[in-house]
Amino acid sequence: MLVFRIAHKKYAKNLSVSGLSGRWNSNGKLVLYTSESVSLAFLENMIYRVGTGFNDDYKLMIIEIPEQNIEGIEIKKLSKNWRKIEHYDELQKMGDSWYDQQKRLVLRAPSSVIPEDYNLIINTTHIDFKKVKLIDILDYEPDERLEKLLKKYQ
Repeated sequence: MLVFRIAHKKYAKNLSVSGLSGRWNSNGKLVLYTSESVSLAFLENMIYRVGTGFNDDYKLMIIEIPEQNIEGIEIKKLSKNWRKIEHYDELQKMGDSWYDQQKRLVLRAPSSVIPEDYNLIINTTHIDFKKVKLIDILDYEPDERLEKLLKKYQ
């Protein structure tokens, strides 16, 4: 299965991670956030770089993961306001539990940007992480109209 990540060119050369906390992990959990589509990867990336603009500093990473090693989280099992930042603790506990159990390589979790779409979080300490492959790194510079639209509302 192919998944996608948009990252600064400095971090797009390999599958390294920082260990910083995210929606589905607390600090120290070495996970790699990816998305099931390029468009979702773009939206997830833009949330964190509003105002920095589009340029050739960002790359599209195409990553292959084994499909049979995925654990999923269903939206119906989440609290009503799970997308709000106040619920990070709840979601991090779920993600940390998945990470610590080491049963599955990948956690398929709904995106807070578009809940009908999913991010795939890869546990880089899992025994099967060696099966994850960085297939390609492509230039990624979205349509400039998107940048104009975003800057209009800053």
